[in-house]
Amino acid sequence: MTQGNHFMKCHASISIFFLIVSVFCLSCSSEVQKPNILVIIADDAGWNDVGYNGSEIETPNIDALAQGGVKLNRFYATPTCSPSRAAFLTGIPASRMGIVAPISGRSEKALPDSLITLPQALKEAGYETALMGKWHLGLKPESGPMAYGFDYSYGFLHGQIDHYAHTYKNGDQSWHRNGNFIEEEGHATDLITEETINWLTEKRSADKRFFLQVAYSAPHVPLQEEEKWKEMYNGVISDTSRRHYAAAMTHMDFGIGKILGTLKKEELEQNTLVLFMSDNGAQKEWYPDQQYDGKYGPNPTLGSNSPLRGWKTSNYEGGIRVPTVLSWKGQLEQGTFENPVSITDWMPTFLEIANTEKRPAHVEGKSIASLLYGEEKRQNRMIYVRGHLQESLITRKWKLIRTRHAEGETEYELYQLEKDPEEEKNVITEYTEIVSKLKQKLEEEFQKDVDEVNYTLE
Repeated sequence: MTQGNHFMKCHASISIFFLIVSVFCLSCSSEVQKPNILVIIADDAGWNDVGYNGSEIETPNIDALAQGGVKLNRFYATPTCSPSRAAFLTGIPASRMGIVAPISGRSEKALPDSLITLPQALKEAGYETALMGKWHLGLKPESGPMAYGFDYSYGFLHGQIDHYAHTYKNGDQSWHRNGNFIEEEGHATDLITEETINWLTEKRSADKRFFLQVAYSAPHVPLQEEEKWKEMYNGVISDTSRRHYAAAMTHMDFGIGKILGTLKKEELEQNTLVLFMSDNGAQKEWYPDQQYDGKYGPNPTLGSNSPLRGWKTSNYEGGIRVPTVLSWKGQLEQGTFENPVSITDWMPTFLEIANTEKRPAHVEGKSIASLLYGEEKRQNRMIYVRGHLQESLITRKWKLIRTRHAEGETEYELYQLEKDPEEEKNVITEYTEIVSKLKQKLEEEFQKDVDEVNYTLE
């Protein structure tokens, strides 16, 4: 059995049993059934960049979430960050809004005002909402988080920042609090962590449930870590670039631990649902030219998606299948979930768990609450993922990838994901009937998208 097949199947015999037995405790009080929601998003963390997936990188706090919660082995984001964040906040593929790549240099709103966002819907249900860290869906304060339902916001508006100067790669201001640009001293990872803790302990309304999104800049480039985070990998990771990347992951994990510790100290962990995920797969390398006046890089080795194929920007598994954990202390039993899940599914899932009376009509994602309750076993789910280079259609068993070229013929690939998660064997010529059906469905999804907007990649 290959390594990839092993990681897919190693917990299969116990995972569904765990989930059916006691997930989300339907007999609990209504107060417990309407939890706080904490979402922690890493930036460019790959499949093999977390300890629980066998990485050499130390992530003890993320690992503890995995050990005490549910690992989503087939969770799909998009190939890059702006589309993932847009899909998460709206419950629809970002390509429906013309967002297929990172937003760079766009100041107007990226999300249509006609759509009800997740924080807006949760506010209607009585939740207080806050976002700490990365936004990347509008680069001016007037198109920032507070325009889309967040009561409180802090962090950076752009897609990447100097971790100490807190400016974008071209020098633009980005660091803000509630839409007002500010200047602070400190590393972005530490500042995001401390602002989160301060909000939890001092600023939130104690009589309200909360939805808190903590979006770190780590381990995204540039890598600017103190020696204390790098020295633990001396003699462990020989590649200097990879060692600096590992330091960024461990630094972020330490911050996550402080936030989780605050939940416990404030007696919130029993009624807080915690989601950890990455926005896309790991980036392979970084060779900057004029960014940050040439002060940082190059980085020939960054993240690892092993044993998955591909990198950030691609629709291969390594680009879109990311480490994801769902944890709810005392309510959610440990296990591994093997059904395909889309980033668009979180909005309807959270709205159902929050006991909201209605879900916005535009939402295309499917709530996975019933799957986790053990009430339903959806086997034939189709997930559509579009990036700026490729689009794909994913089921539990199959994956069709289409690559369009400005010049030349369109290419198709078909993989049997349950048998071949590493996407080593293209079986496009062996299953013509299946290919025909998937092509038709893929084209139907593609036709629902708006015309592609030409964003500049980071």
